[in-house]
Amino acid sequence: MSLNSSRLLFLIRFFIFTLAAVWFTSFCKAQDKFELYGGYSYFRASVREAEFTTCITICPVQPVTLVSQNANLNGWEFSGQYKMLPFLGAVADFNGTYGTLNNANAREHTLLFGPQISLPAKVSPFAHALLGVAKESQDQIPPLPGPCPVGIPACSGFSSLGADTSFASAFGAGIDVKAISFVSVRLFQIDYVRTQLHGATQNQPRISAGVVFHF
Repeated sequence: MSLNSSRLLFLIRFFIFTLAAVWFTSFCKAQDKFELYGGYSYFRASVREAEFTTCITICPVQPVTLVSQNANLNGWEFSGQYKMLPFLGAVADFNGTYGTLNNANAREHTLLFGPQISLPAKVSPFAHALLGVAKESQDQIPPLPGPCPVGIPACSGFSSLGADTSFASAFGAGIDVKAISFVSVRLFQIDYVRTQLHGATQNQPRISAGVVFHF
Protein backbone atom coordinates (compact mmCIF):
# COMPACT_ATOMS: atom_id res chain seq x y z
CA MET A 1 0.00 0.00 0.00
CA SER A 2 1.42 3.39 -0.97
CA LEU A 3 2.01 6.25 1.41
CA ASN A 4 -0.79 8.29 -0.18
CA SER A 5 -3.22 5.38 0.15
CA SER A 6 -2.28 4.99 3.81
CA ARG A 7 -2.84 8.69 4.44
CA LEU A 8 -6.18 8.57 2.62
CA LEU A 9 -7.30 5.54 4.66
CA PHE A 10 -6.20 7.30 7.85
CA LEU A 11 -8.15 10.44 6.91
CA ILE A 12 -11.25 8.39 6.11
CA ARG A 13 -11.05 6.56 9.43
CA PHE A 14 -10.41 9.82 11.29
CA PHE A 15 -13.40 11.43 9.54
CA ILE A 16 -15.69 8.50 10.41
CA PHE A 17 -14.46 8.47 14.00
CA THR A 18 -15.03 12.22 14.29
CA LEU A 19 -18.56 11.95 12.91
CA ALA A 20 -19.31 9.08 15.30
CA ALA A 21 -17.96 11.05 18.25
CA VAL A 22 -19.99 14.14 17.32
CA TRP A 23 -23.14 12.06 16.85
CA PHE A 24 -22.64 10.26 20.16
CA THR A 25 -22.03 13.54 21.99
CA SER A 26 -25.12 15.09 20.43
CA PHE A 27 -27.14 12.01 21.30
CA CYS A 28 -26.04 12.17 24.93
CA LYS A 29 -26.85 15.87 25.11
CA ALA A 30 -30.26 15.16 23.61
CA GLN A 31 -31.12 12.73 26.40
CA ASP A 32 -34.05 13.84 28.57
CA LYS A 33 -35.06 16.42 25.97
CA PHE A 34 -38.31 14.53 25.43
CA GLU A 35 -40.63 12.89 27.95
CA LEU A 36 -43.65 10.70 27.29
CA TYR A 37 -46.04 9.97 30.15
CA GLY A 38 -48.93 7.54 30.30
CA GLY A 39 -51.05 6.33 33.18
CA TYR A 40 -54.30 6.01 35.09
CA SER A 41 -56.45 9.07 35.82
CA TYR A 42 -59.27 9.72 38.31
CA PHE A 43 -61.53 12.73 37.74
CA ARG A 44 -64.12 14.06 40.20
CA ALA A 45 -66.40 15.62 37.60
CA SER A 46 -69.14 18.15 38.25
CA VAL A 47 -71.85 17.30 35.69
CA ARG A 48 -74.66 19.72 34.90
CA GLU A 49 -78.16 18.19 34.58
CA ALA A 50 -81.79 19.32 34.38
CA GLU A 51 -83.94 18.46 37.41
CA PHE A 52 -87.71 18.24 36.99
CA THR A 53 -90.72 17.21 39.09
CA THR A 54 -92.98 14.28 38.25
CA CYS A 55 -96.48 14.27 39.78
CA ILE A 56 -99.02 11.45 40.15
CA THR A 57 -101.80 14.04 40.63
CA ILE A 58 -102.48 17.32 38.93
CA CYS A 59 -99.94 19.87 40.10
CA PRO A 60 -98.83 23.29 38.88
CA VAL A 61 -96.25 23.44 36.16
CA GLN A 62 -92.82 23.85 37.72
CA PRO A 63 -89.79 25.22 35.90
CA VAL A 64 -86.88 22.94 35.13
CA THR A 65 -83.93 23.58 37.43
CA LEU A 66 -80.30 23.11 36.39
CA VAL A 67 -78.21 21.40 39.05
CA SER A 68 -74.64 20.10 39.26
CA GLN A 69 -73.93 16.60 40.51
CA ASN A 70 -70.60 14.92 41.18
CA ALA A 71 -69.51 11.85 39.23
CA ASN A 72 -66.50 9.60 39.78
CA LEU A 73 -64.82 9.14 36.39
CA ASN A 74 -61.88 6.84 35.68
CA GLY A 75 -59.69 6.67 32.60
CA TRP A 76 -56.32 7.52 31.09
CA GLU A 77 -53.91 10.39 30.70
CA PHE A 78 -51.07 10.84 28.19
CA SER A 79 -48.68 13.76 27.91
CA GLY A 80 -45.56 14.71 26.02
CA GLN A 81 -42.96 17.23 27.13
CA TYR A 82 -40.12 18.92 25.26
CA LYS A 83 -37.51 20.38 27.59
CA MET A 84 -36.12 23.69 26.37
CA LEU A 85 -34.00 23.87 29.54
CA PRO A 86 -33.23 21.18 32.14
CA PHE A 87 -35.86 22.70 34.44
CA LEU A 88 -38.35 24.14 31.90
CA GLY A 89 -40.42 22.38 29.28
CA ALA A 90 -43.53 22.65 27.09
CA VAL A 91 -46.26 20.06 27.74
CA ALA A 92 -49.15 18.70 25.65
CA ASP A 93 -51.62 16.78 27.84
CA PHE A 94 -54.48 14.50 26.72
CA ASN A 95 -57.01 13.06 29.19
CA GLY A 96 -60.14 10.92 28.95
CA THR A 97 -62.28 9.70 31.86
CA TYR A 98 -65.54 7.71 31.93
CA GLY A 99 -68.24 6.68 34.38
CA THR A 100 -71.97 6.80 35.12
CA LEU A 101 -74.33 9.29 36.74
CA ASN A 102 -78.03 8.62 37.32
CA ASN A 103 -77.71 5.38 35.31
CA ALA A 104 -76.39 7.20 32.25
CA ASN A 105 -72.86 7.05 30.84
CA ALA A 106 -70.82 10.22 31.29
CA ARG A 107 -67.41 11.09 29.86
CA GLU A 108 -65.00 14.03 29.80
CA HIS A 109 -61.97 14.70 27.59
CA THR A 110 -59.42 17.50 27.86
CA LEU A 111 -56.68 18.72 25.52
CA LEU A 112 -54.28 21.08 27.30
CA PHE A 113 -50.96 22.82 26.59
CA GLY A 114 -48.56 24.88 28.69
CA PRO A 115 -45.24 25.25 30.51
CA GLN A 116 -43.92 22.88 33.15
CA ILE A 117 -41.07 23.45 35.58
CA SER A 118 -39.29 20.55 37.27
CA LEU A 119 -36.28 19.76 39.38
CA PRO A 120 -33.78 17.70 37.30
CA ALA A 121 -32.96 15.09 39.96
CA LYS A 122 -33.66 11.45 40.79
CA VAL A 123 -36.67 12.58 42.81
CA SER A 124 -38.15 15.27 40.58
CA PRO A 125 -41.06 17.43 41.77
CA PHE A 126 -42.79 19.44 39.04
CA ALA A 127 -45.56 21.97 38.55
CA HIS A 128 -47.42 23.19 35.47
CA ALA A 129 -50.06 25.60 34.23
CA LEU A 130 -52.03 24.29 31.25
CA LEU A 131 -54.70 25.82 28.99
CA GLY A 132 -56.91 24.28 26.33
CA VAL A 133 -60.36 22.80 25.76
CA ALA A 134 -62.64 20.31 27.50
CA LYS A 135 -65.56 18.31 26.15
CA GLU A 136 -68.16 16.70 28.39
CA SER A 137 -71.00 14.45 27.28
CA GLN A 138 -73.69 12.39 28.98
CA ASP A 139 -76.09 9.86 27.48
CA GLN A 140 -79.83 10.30 27.93
CA ILE A 141 -80.90 9.42 31.46
CA PRO A 142 -83.43 6.52 31.63
CA PRO A 143 -86.95 7.58 32.69
CA LEU A 144 -88.17 7.04 36.24
CA PRO A 145 -89.19 3.41 36.82
CA GLY A 146 -92.90 3.87 37.49
CA PRO A 147 -94.91 6.26 39.71
CA CYS A 148 -93.69 7.96 42.87
CA PRO A 149 -93.72 5.92 46.09
CA VAL A 150 -97.03 5.59 47.91
CA GLY A 151 -97.91 8.66 49.94
CA ILE A 152 -95.58 10.98 47.98
CA PRO A 153 -97.51 13.13 45.48
CA ALA A 154 -94.45 14.30 43.56
CA CYS A 155 -90.84 13.22 43.06
CA SER A 156 -87.82 14.54 41.20
CA GLY A 157 -86.14 13.20 38.10
CA PHE A 158 -83.16 14.24 36.00
CA SER A 159 -82.50 14.80 32.33
CA SER A 160 -79.17 14.95 30.51
CA LEU A 161 -78.00 18.17 28.88
CA GLY A 162 -76.06 16.22 26.27
CA ALA A 163 -72.60 17.38 25.15
CA ASP A 164 -70.79 20.69 25.51
CA THR A 165 -67.29 22.08 24.87
CA SER A 166 -65.56 24.90 26.72
CA PHE A 167 -62.27 26.57 27.52
CA ALA A 168 -60.35 24.68 30.21
CA SER A 169 -57.37 25.25 32.48
CA ALA A 170 -55.42 22.98 34.79
CA PHE A 171 -52.96 23.96 37.50
CA GLY A 172 -51.15 21.14 39.20
CA ALA A 173 -48.03 19.46 40.54
CA GLY A 174 -46.56 16.02 41.08
CA ILE A 175 -43.47 13.93 41.76
CA ASP A 176 -41.46 11.67 39.42
CA VAL A 177 -38.94 9.15 40.75
CA LYS A 178 -36.29 7.78 38.35
CA ALA A 179 -36.29 3.97 38.20
CA ILE A 180 -33.63 3.43 35.51
CA SER A 181 -31.77 5.74 33.16
CA PHE A 182 -34.68 6.37 30.80
CA VAL A 183 -37.73 5.44 32.90
CA SER A 184 -39.34 7.23 35.85
CA VAL A 185 -42.39 6.41 37.94
CA ARG A 186 -44.90 9.22 38.39
CA LEU A 187 -45.99 8.66 41.97
CA PHE A 188 -48.81 11.15 41.64
CA GLN A 189 -50.00 14.16 39.71
CA ILE A 190 -52.75 16.35 41.16
CA ASP A 191 -54.51 18.95 39.01
CA TYR A 192 -57.15 21.55 39.69
CA VAL A 193 -59.22 21.56 36.48
CA ARG A 194 -61.52 24.48 35.72
CA THR A 195 -64.15 24.34 32.95
CA GLN A 196 -67.23 26.34 31.91
CA LEU A 197 -69.69 23.78 30.60
CA HIS A 198 -73.45 24.24 30.09
CA GLY A 199 -73.33 27.84 31.29
CA ALA A 200 -71.71 27.15 34.66
CA THR A 201 -68.20 27.05 36.10
CA GLN A 202 -66.78 23.73 37.31
CA ASN A 203 -63.80 23.40 39.67
CA GLN A 204 -62.74 19.75 39.67
CA PRO A 205 -59.84 17.69 41.08
CA ARG A 206 -57.94 15.21 38.92
CA ILE A 207 -55.38 12.67 40.15
CA SER A 208 -53.17 10.45 38.03
CA ALA A 209 -50.17 8.13 38.27
CA GLY A 210 -48.11 6.19 35.74
CA VAL A 211 -44.80 5.83 33.93
CA VAL A 212 -42.55 8.45 32.26
CA PHE A 213 -40.12 7.60 29.44
CA HIS A 214 -37.13 9.90 28.78
CA PHE A 215 -35.49 10.32 25.36
